[in-house]
Amino acid sequence: MSWKLSVIAPRVAIEDALARQECDANWDESLVITGFEIAPDQPDVWQLDGYVEDRPSQAQRNAIKALFDGPAPYIRAERLPDADWVTESQRGMDPIRAGRFYVHTPDHPRSLEPGVRDFCIPAAQAFGTGQHATTAGCLTMLNTMKQRGVVARNLADIGTGTGLLAFAALHLWPNARAVASDIDPICLPAVEENAAINHVAMGIGPGQLEMVIAQGMEDHTLADRALYDLLIANILAAPLIDLAPDFAAAMAPRSHIVLSGLLTTQEAKVRAAYYRVGFRLQARLTQGDWAILWLRQRYLY
Repeated sequence: MSWKLSVIAPRVAIEDALARQECDANWDESLVITGFEIAPDQPDVWQLDGYVEDRPSQAQRNAIKALFDGPAPYIRAERLPDADWVTESQRGMDPIRAGRFYVHTPDHPRSLEPGVRDFCIPAAQAFGTGQHATTAGCLTMLNTMKQRGVVARNLADIGTGTGLLAFAALHLWPNARAVASDIDPICLPAVEENAAINHVAMGIGPGQLEMVIAQGMEDHTLADRALYDLLIANILAAPLIDLAPDFAAAMAPRSHIVLSGLLTTQEAKVRAAYYRVGFRLQARLTQGDWAILWLRQRYLY
């Protein structure tokens, strides 16, 4: 049996709590949280749910409390029937439209709108169904880059989760060679399943996607396939800063990097890290408290 811990609070407090959890490198991965609006007629009242497999410990309760400012919130514990609680936490999410992309779970019908690329991404344990602001923001940014004439022939999606951003990039640049990676082994079957659902070819040739499990850039496949002219990394601010030299070393002249997973309050430190390794801001957009950055290598060879 699994358990759910619930907190009801103002929307701003829940959004702040979710942002803090995203940035906590020491977060207990066995505690999966999600936030949502309770009712359409009360848009400023939200609920945060935390899912755990066993009876919640005091440490897990304290972890949720620590996400909130001020007095500790009341946490209601509820025992749930057997279920894939990560999937349940994502089920029923509304579709999103970002640029020319429409992303939905199987609970929603596909888009038949002309010129729109439909992606069906089942709710699963891998991150990146498109509903998170950072994922949707990256889709929008990639679309903008295509509109502005960016050409990608060799691309990488680091920290891919479900594979969605790699799929989208291959749609925009259908002749590119593409590789996706993630540190979590569960992402390998998730990406392969999602590729089949969305008619994305897996492989090593042009227009195909190769998937690897790797920590950062520490993988012979990622090294062998460099140099990249487009790299996408939707992870967190701290690893983005740490990986800046490794990313830069794998990039071709005049290359492009798309970064997200960082709060607007963290943007200056992230941009500074990439400035030091030769990348300058080309464009940015924000989705709530999150920043999405398009950086371009400043050196001309």
